[in-house]
Amino acid sequence: MEPAYITPEHRTFRESLRAHIQRHIAPNALKWEEARKVPREAWLEMGRAGFLSPWVDPGYGGSGADFGYSAILREEMVRSGSTGLSEGAAVHTDIAVPYLDRFGNDEQKRRWLPGCVTGEIITALGMTEPDAGSDVAAIRTTAIRDGDHYVVNGQKIFITNGMNCDLIVMAVRTTPQSQASARHGGVSLIVIEAGTPGFIKHRQLDKMGLHGQDTAELFFEDCRVPVANLLGQEGAGFKYLMQNLQRERLIVAIGCQAYAEWMLEKTITYTQTRKAFGKPIAAFQHNSFKLAEMATEVKIGRAFIDRLVETFIAGKEDITTEVSMAKWWLSEKANQVAYECVQLHGGYGFMREFEICRDYMDVRAMPIYAGTNEVMKQIIAKRMGFGE
Repeated sequence: MEPAYITPEHRTFRESLRAHIQRHIAPNALKWEEARKVPREAWLEMGRAGFLSPWVDPGYGGSGADFGYSAILREEMVRSGSTGLSEGAAVHTDIAVPYLDRFGNDEQKRRWLPGCVTGEIITALGMTEPDAGSDVAAIRTTAIRDGDHYVVNGQKIFITNGMNCDLIVMAVRTTPQSQASARHGGVSLIVIEAGTPGFIKHRQLDKMGLHGQDTAELFFEDCRVPVANLLGQEGAGFKYLMQNLQRERLIVAIGCQAYAEWMLEKTITYTQTRKAFGKPIAAFQHNSFKLAEMATEVKIGRAFIDRLVETFIAGKEDITTEVSMAKWWLSEKANQVAYECVQLHGGYGFMREFEICRDYMDVRAMPIYAGTNEVMKQIIAKRMGFGE
């Protein structure tokens, strides 16, 4: 059953996106995975087709679409087989670019947003540091004002699109923590463009999964950034991050749900065609029960995430608790489904040439990024009144 937010226009968008994936992305997905890089042309094709940040205001080159289009984009891109473009586009479209739109002034928006829509500008978000992951208030990268510039020094790690980005929205300390009024005080957001002296794209990281996704370690050494690149107010960065994290975690949850559905569909097909002892694997009671259990849990997840997307689009309720619940529960569920699906594939499930093997490695990151699941539970507990 379709969620209530889906309109004929949403359906047309989904059909167009599926056609684009089949023509331009799916045939190249494994090649990009092996190369561990998505070519720039793939981003430009996405932009030309209107699939990058479609929600951006038409005045800045977008279509002014609602968040339902972002949900569809996330779901369908998961099925493309290209984790590099799927995860990279999600971070660009619904995690990094919203900061430019929400907190940028008109000059900044006119400067950057059109390129973000066309794919000429690829964005990244610089939050995580070696000693500051889910604990954003612990960041150490500094941006000390010197006349009309900030001088940035520090390090960021696990940055999606870090090697390919044209600009990065950076969380920095414009006031040293020792001088801030609160632990999370003194944090600001500034935009640093690729090619700025002192912005060093150090290396692409070697990960367990998500091999097609560009994930980088970045250094900033006396990197001079114009004060005009400050997003919003100086010192308000932590508040801005907390406001946008709900959208980020919702996008992650949508991806988790899509992965679970996609892995289950592939496994049902496999177990209906693969035979053992003269009959399909799915015909054995144990296996059929496993499939029935997964199908039930995946259906429950779909009802939950559709309701959250509807509520987010309406924008009338605080869904911080529910988004935290969805992020941890659906990411854990995706990993459980991946485990069972690999098992049902037998030895072939252990072979990287089979998608289910790559899926198993890819979904493992989901309980970690966008705030670990332990942090999600801490948020839920606190909002229930008994957490620390």
